[in-house]
Amino acid sequence: MRSGREVFAGLDFSLAGGDALLVLGRNGAGKSSLLRTIAGLVRIAAGRLVLEGGASDLTLPEQAHYVGHHDAVKPALTVRENLAFWAQYLGGEMDAVRDGSLDAALEALALGNLAALPAAYLSAGQRRRLSLARLLAVQRPIWLLDEPTSALDTAAQERLAGVMRGHLAAGGIILAATHGPIGLADAQELRLGGASPAGEAV
Repeated sequence: MRSGREVFAGLDFSLAGGDALLVLGRNGAGKSSLLRTIAGLVRIAAGRLVLEGGASDLTLPEQAHYVGHHDAVKPALTVRENLAFWAQYLGGEMDAVRDGSLDAALEALALGNLAALPAAYLSAGQRRRLSLARLLAVQRPIWLLDEPTSALDTAAQERLAGVMRGHLAAGGIILAATHGPIGLADAQELRLGGASPAGEAV
């Protein structure tokens, strides 16, 4: 439910380790709402969300990364300080900060040379890559990505696709709300909202 309105109903899907699911549909079909529900940000009205084989002492949202439309970057902090903040907020061990995992995450998203730069000077694409870097800074099995390629140029999209394929190869799960391909050729598809009106991109 959203503002008292039923957004979607009758959804039934399951994913195993190594699976990716593209959530498709026109604007307002409920793609973001579905990801936010799985992330624990929206209360589920009916049904169940179950993660089998995860950490028994953690909830499903505690084992998922959610990257939404907003990049949540603090302009006054440097690129590395932003990532360190998110790593600590998300429960990352400070040993991981010291052993270079933050720097490795920045390098993976081509931000290593910008680590000391205040985030206020980043372009939209660089801010998006910084937001995505927290996927690697703190390990969680489920990635919930809302339009992950937004503001990314072709090279950055290809780099992100490689990062996502690496997560899947390690047994992770990805659910991505998107209007187009994101470089995961074998991904399953879930279409919300029925057929789109003629001429509307999905």
